[in-house]
Amino acid sequence: MKFDKNSQGYKDYLSKAKLDKKKVFLYQVLILVVFIALWEILGNLHIINTFLFSKPSDIYNLLIKYTATGQLFKHIGVSCYETIVGLFFGTGFGILISIMLWWSKKISQILDPYLVVLNALPKTALAPIIIVWVGAGVKGIVVTAVAISIVVTILSAYNYFSSVDEEKIKMLQSFGASKFQILTKLILPANISNLINLTKINIGMAWVGVIVAEFLVSRYGIGYLIVYGSQVFKLDLVMMGVIVLAICAWAMYEVLNIIEKMYLKRR
Repeated sequence: MKFDKNSQGYKDYLSKAKLDKKKVFLYQVLILVVFIALWEILGNLHIINTFLFSKPSDIYNLLIKYTATGQLFKHIGVSCYETIVGLFFGTGFGILISIMLWWSKKISQILDPYLVVLNALPKTALAPIIIVWVGAGVKGIVVTAVAISIVVTILSAYNYFSSVDEEKIKMLQSFGASKFQILTKLILPANISNLINLTKINIGMAWVGVIVAEFLVSRYGIGYLIVYGSQVFKLDLVMMGVIVLAICAWAMYEVLNIIEKMYLKRR
């Protein structure tokens, strides 16, 4: 039976899917608007302590002030640069090491217990040690971001590579395919979507590393804004930093979503 994209049933299905998508977006916006409005009302009525929780209007005014002076863009630029570099190296090196583990079962067996231990360690607690070893500044912050994301990348990517259907691998081997050909023609193409999803997870991991490191040593960045605001008890500044952080992380996530959609469309 031939599938007809011009049929009325298919057009109705597409219309319904678009309508459902719009409804979901509307509900998401509505929840956000209600939350902000409720927060503002409770703050104005002094039901919540604005010294501790601030309120949207105060945060907005502070955001305008920092934007007008250009300070906010400098802090955002520093943190985004550190996060992108940490994400790139953490994900890249993690995938390369996982390929090495897939390539050699002996190496994977030797390193398996060490990777499990490293994954179990609270890596944010190691940030001070990493910064002492590597040095303060951007280099130490980037290495912290890499350290937090790389182990998760190795374990997850290796699991993806090992989960590829053995029958397909045997079929390629029966045709005389080399290990490199199996890797490039089967293993990696079969896991592109998984690797993109893994990168999405690593966005959050990289941001955690950057913010924690900025808490400790940085004089610029979103993490510095948050910790400085808490030190001087300016909760408006803390909340502004958290909101800006959420927007930056969401923007990076959406960029990867667009890349994934483009890949799936081509595929």
